[in-house]
Amino acid sequence: MENQELNLATLVPGFATEEAAISFLETKRWPNGPVCPFCDSDKTYSLKPKPESVKPVRLGVHKCAVCRKQFTVRIGTIFEDSHIPLNKWLMAIHLMTSSKKGVSSLQLSRELGITPKSAWFLTQRIREAMTEKPDKGSLSGTVEVDETYIGGKPRKDNAGSPKKKHKRGRGTDKTPVMALVERECDCYSKPIKNVDGKTLKGTIKQIVDKASTIMTDEWKSYIGIGKDFSGGHEVVKHSHGEFVRGNIFTNTVESYFALLKR
Repeated sequence: MENQELNLATLVPGFATEEAAISFLETKRWPNGPVCPFCDSDKTYSLKPKPESVKPVRLGVHKCAVCRKQFTVRIGTIFEDSHIPLNKWLMAIHLMTSSKKGVSSLQLSRELGITPKSAWFLTQRIREAMTEKPDKGSLSGTVEVDETYIGGKPRKDNAGSPKKKHKRGRGTDKTPVMALVERECDCYSKPIKNVDGKTLKGTIKQIVDKASTIMTDEWKSYIGIGKDFSGGHEVVKHSHGEFVRGNIFTNTVESYFALLKR
């Protein structure tokens, strides 16, 4: 599967069995052969199930010749301690990473033939594995910065009456989320406690390279950030009906938020 496009048409035949999925993961994790996750020794051997055994060994079990411990490709990964077959894990990873607007646990439950509870567990582990902390100065060039608020619609109370509506924009009780997007490249987002200058500017200084140019809207908490970057700070004045001024805009980060909320 190395030289062909990865999609459902190629994925299903390739991972139709658990054995095929195990083999695929082993070649990715251990390209030069299995390595013991407990002592890092490469002196390992595979255990094969015996037909006459009452409790035959599982597929993909290896044993270390040094520490004598048994292990599989699942050890030390998000697949560990899960009874969900590896081929369903790989299908779920593909669906989640290839769906532009995301995929729900209920949809995965239907697609993979597992319970909604198992699908929720699976999606939480995959999302956790996808998170990464950016290095200092990892974003550079022109970096657009903005914040939004994430939260569902108010639920009805026990009497059936809808609760008070969320206030829109700043001042709402939804969770603020900040995003920094390097044009044509990487992005980083995270929930924040509030949208004050210390939080917003502190995050920008930590993640964005000093030679960059910062693009924001006119929110007062961004005032003064330009002095810390050689490219300066450009502001889009939405209150004046301005959305684009030459190369100055925050449309990229706003498009990112549109996908994030979906």
